[in-house]
Amino acid sequence: MISTSNITLRVGKKALFEDVNIKFTEGNCYGLIGANGAGKSTFLKILSGQLEPSKGEVIITPGERLSFLQQDHFKYDEFPVLDTVMMGNARLYEIMKEKEAIYAKEDFTDEDGIKASELEAEFASMNGWEAESDASTLLNGLGIGTELHYETMKNLAGPEKVKVLLAQALFGNPDILLLDEPTNHLDLDAIAWLEEFLIGFDNTVIVVSHDRYFLNKVCTQIADIDYGKIKLYAGNYDFWYESSQLLIRQMKEANKKKEEKIKELQEFISRFSANASKSKQATSRKRALEKIQLDDIQPSSRKYPYIDFRPNREIGNEVLSVEGLSKTIDGEKVLDNISFTLNRDDKVAFVGGNELAKTTLFEILAGNMEPDEGTYKWGITTTQAYFPLDSGEEFDNDYTIVEWLTQYSEEKDATYVRGFLGRMLFAGDDGVKRVKVLSGGEKVRCLLSKMMISGANVLMFDEPTNHLDMESITALNTGMTKFSGVILFSCRDHQIVQTTANRIMEIVPGGKLIDKITTYDEYLENDEMARKRQTYTVQEEDN
Repeated sequence: MISTSNITLRVGKKALFEDVNIKFTEGNCYGLIGANGAGKSTFLKILSGQLEPSKGEVIITPGERLSFLQQDHFKYDEFPVLDTVMMGNARLYEIMKEKEAIYAKEDFTDEDGIKASELEAEFASMNGWEAESDASTLLNGLGIGTELHYETMKNLAGPEKVKVLLAQALFGNPDILLLDEPTNHLDLDAIAWLEEFLIGFDNTVIVVSHDRYFLNKVCTQIADIDYGKIKLYAGNYDFWYESSQLLIRQMKEANKKKEEKIKELQEFISRFSANASKSKQATSRKRALEKIQLDDIQPSSRKYPYIDFRPNREIGNEVLSVEGLSKTIDGEKVLDNISFTLNRDDKVAFVGGNELAKTTLFEILAGNMEPDEGTYKWGITTTQAYFPLDSGEEFDNDYTIVEWLTQYSEEKDATYVRGFLGRMLFAGDDGVKRVKVLSGGEKVRCLLSKMMISGANVLMFDEPTNHLDMESITALNTGMTKFSGVILFSCRDHQIVQTTANRIMEIVPGGKLIDKITTYDEYLENDEMARKRQTYTVQEEDN
């Protein structure tokens, strides 16, 4: 168990947390949520001991081991992958190295023998003999193949390092597990594996994530940070959202009834206070009026942008035809004879682990890259707006936000442009901020403003939820589902894919295309069934 006693953290004069008392118990997975800047990651750092609070203390049950997901992807560059994972249990790894050093001695003494015996006993009690096997199982589950287990960390790609560090956090069955955005940079298979791992995990988990589907799948309780306080709700993210909204509605309805009662009492008092025969009743009403207290409904610190994509013209029947597109990058064929036709009602999600292939296709369709072979043709009624995976060049200038967005608007009136920025939570003086100094989330909101102001009837998104907070992701989800035009997109947010797409395309290794008219959940279910059939067939052949 891990709990806090009067935790307070001040940054300058501002209190990020004030007297937080909360208890996280065994057998629960807690989703730690809150608006951007509320202090989710900071609170995890306090719990893990990486950051000292201004006041208060963190209390961990004696003898329990805490593990957390490392954020420094270069910290273990000089170590083998398998060793990096086993470092997740620091004491176990220390014993392993001590044993190795003792057994490597040329002048092995009796004292060394006694020490080695003690270490062997402690090693066995910690299931040390299964350590390498357990570490390999975690790595394989996350998609790091056996051929990489003895590689040095510096030889791994960024997403592979993320998986190794996640395996490190999970290693050795920690009593308390802290995970800050564990699904970032994971492919869908790895996310699905992690979901099942956490569902079967019997100890305490506290996780920060912007993935609503993930929180719904794994969480048994939600810890909501708002105005420097943390409040616990039983259930997953959707249950928290419904519960919190219901509570606010109930308080508003209760206040409305109280206000009606107050008005009724005030009218009676005003009418009969000068009437001798009614004076006692009027006095009684005054006392009743003084006892009525309205509930103090403090608005949430969360702010939801308003995302609404409105096409300037209706799209025709001819949208897009793609014929035989092929593209090789750095010797790898990422697109191989890709062909498809889009219909006017299509909302297509590109899924699967081949990120480069998806981005390459978007760049070609946006006119930013030439294919090696094949053609594509947009319908004459279509206009396209594109959200690229890498938008660095867009903001490499000295424009203010208003100036930057004005260049993409047919209407050059500053008030008109500021209206779109206001929807995306850029208010007042925000408009004169230089785009080159914006945060990742602010740049994403600028790009979404650009797409809204374009009036395009075809939208293309390449991972638009990167850098967005939960509120912005929810608003984007609403905007995409309401949009009346055509959408092509890739997105790691399961809920956006499931609620938006009516057609699924996967570019598999080698660059071939799988194209299905289906929802995302149905696609995953059929894919899982196909894998099981394939496994069964292989087993039959082996027998």
